[in-house]
This record gives sequence, structure tokens and C-alpha cells, in this order.
Amino acid sequence: MDKKRNFLSAAFTLTGTIIGAGILGLPYVFAKAGFVIGLFWLIFLGLTLIFVKLCLGEIILRTKQTHQLPGYANKYLGKWGGRIMLIAIIFGIYSALLAYLIGEGQSLSQLFTGGIEYSLVFGIGFWGIMTYLLKGGLERLKNIGFFGVIVVIIIITLAFFILLPDVRMENVNTINSTYFFLPFGVVFFSLLGFNAIPELRREIGKDRKILKKAILLGALIPLILYLMFAFVFVGVLGKNVAEIATLSFTGIFGKLLLLLGIFTMMTCFFILSFALRDCFIFDLKNKKISFFYVSIVPLLLYLLISFFDLAGFVKILGLSGAISGGIKAILVLFIHRAAKKKGEIKPEYSVKLPWFVIGFLCLLFLAGILFEIF
Repeated sequence: MDKKRNFLSAAFTLTGTIIGAGILGLPYVFAKAGFVIGLFWLIFLGLTLIFVKLCLGEIILRTKQTHQLPGYANKYLGKWGGRIMLIAIIFGIYSALLAYLIGEGQSLSQLFTGGIEYSLVFGIGFWGIMTYLLKGGLERLKNIGFFGVIVVIIIITLAFFILLPDVRMENVNTINSTYFFLPFGVVFFSLLGFNAIPELRREIGKDRKILKKAILLGALIPLILYLMFAFVFVGVLGKNVAEIATLSFTGIFGKLLLLLGIFTMMTCFFILSFALRDCFIFDLKNKKISFFYVSIVPLLLYLLISFFDLAGFVKILGLSGAISGGIKAILVLFIHRAAKKKGEIKPEYSVKLPWFVIGFLCLLFLAGILFEIF
């Protein structure tokens, strides 16, 4: 029973990290580019990133010491590799935490007041609760990840069957080639979850053989849920989807969808904060300053963005996904190559990675970065 619980807990930790604010932005970019184009990017990038996650899992199994991603980059690629990974991690996590604070503030304000006028107040309140929960350690991570994902799965499934009868096929049989690359950044962001995989090793303990299956299950669940979520939202609303999709409906059903957004962002916010804290503890060896950078800096960024209206929800997701996600994915591929030669332990599984595959994927990720910037 403990082994099965560890397996599900690890898989759901990954699922909970992947299903964050990204799911709320998917219907908007799917509607803009056309559902068919959005579906293409979801399946293509979904399968690609599962492959990259399995490579990262092998890296972890080949290494004795516990690290977060910058630590593995530093070990196998040298100081510059570690520094680049650290910058990508920090940029990505802060962007994600910022998006979650914006999304939670608007969702909680809509839920309790019927409008988004008090978003800033609710966003700060949410930050305070998450900061308190972060003190709970690894056991609290397991519980929040496990039960948070179960709630998310239930709500998405309910929403799917409630909305399905109202889906109009003309809304999903759409292609707008002008916006072909538009979904790339948001879809990439919604599928990441790299930072959770080192935490999976800590959760599974000595049951190292279950890591591969935990990664596969944890990464496949979001793909299925994303497809269900985007299909019914675009199918019912067409192009009238809000940037934060769960703000598109009112009434009791609207409140149910708001709860979905709240639970997904809460789960992911906590897991990413935990991963960022581990970066400072295990990789930078500085526990004293971790509270300031993990808790205070996201709050300051949120206040800055809110007061000066510097960026919107979807824009933050796109930049974070393409830039941070692309850089991390490229580095993981090269770390994997190096770990096969320098690894300290024989892994429980091995992924074959020819050079032409590395080259193709690197070009893909670089193209996504350049598109999102320019």
C-alpha cells in the first residue's frame, strides 16, 4: 500500500505542477489560432516534453546527491551550465508564480465579490496563505499535491460533461493560420513541470523503479485533461473566451469553474515555491536568504505588475513557457548526454537520445523562444 501511495503521490505531484495557470490560458489561444492548430501544438509538444522529462528522470537516477535542476547542470555541464539553468529556473518560476498570483487574485475576487475589483487584496491574501503552508515541508507537499490534483480531475471531468451537450462543432473545426505559432508559448508553459521531477525522487524514496511510470502517468494526465477542457470551452464559447478561461461563465457553474482555477493554481504555486526553496538550500547552499527570494520577491513583483499594469495573464504565460521552458529543455538534453558518460549510479531505465534528435529539438525550442520575443 505504501508503494502504491508513493507512486500515485509522485505522479500527482508532477501532474499538480504541470496543471497550473497554463490550463486557464489554453482555450483563449486555441480560439484565436483555431482549435485544430491548438490541438496540434498540444499533442506535439506534449509528447516531446514527456520524452524530455524521461531524460531528466534518468539524469536523477544516475546521480547520488540530491539537486534541483541548476545543481545537475553545474555537475554535468560545468559552472556556466549551472548559471544558465539557474537564470532560466528563476525567470520561469517567478513568471509562473506571478501569473498564479494574478490569476488567483482575479478568481478569488470574482468568486467572493462577483467582480475583479478586489483582485489585488485577494492576491495578497492568497500569497499569505501559501507562504504559511510552505513551512510544512515535504509531507505537506505530498498532501497538497495528492488531494489538489484529485479535486482538479473531478472538477474538469464535471465541467466537461456539463458543457459537452452545448458544444458546437463549427467552433472547433477552425484553423487560423495567421496565428499558427500563437499557442506555442502558452501550450509549452502548460506542459512544463520540470522542477517537480527532482522532488519525485525524494517522494519515492527507495522505490526507484517506479520513477519512470510516475513520470509517464503524471505527464499524460494533464494532456487528457487539457484536451477535455479546451474542447468544451472553445466548443461552447467560440472566440468569446476570456484570457482566464474560468472567468467566462457566471452563476453556480461559474463558481465551480472558479474553484477549478483556484485549486490548480494553488497546487502549482505551492510545488513551485517548494522547488525554488530547494534551489537555494541544495544548489546555492544558502537557507537563510531562501525565505526572502521564495516568498517576498514574488509579492514585490506582483505589486509592481498590478500597480503599473505591465503585462497580462496570457503574455506572462507565453514568455515564461517559450523562454524559460525552452532553455531548460535544451539544457536537460545536453545534461542527459553528459550524464550517460559521467553518471555515478546505474539507472533503472535508459532513454536513447541520438544527436539528430537533440539537434531537431534544440532548433524547435529556439524557434519558439525567438517567436515569443519578436
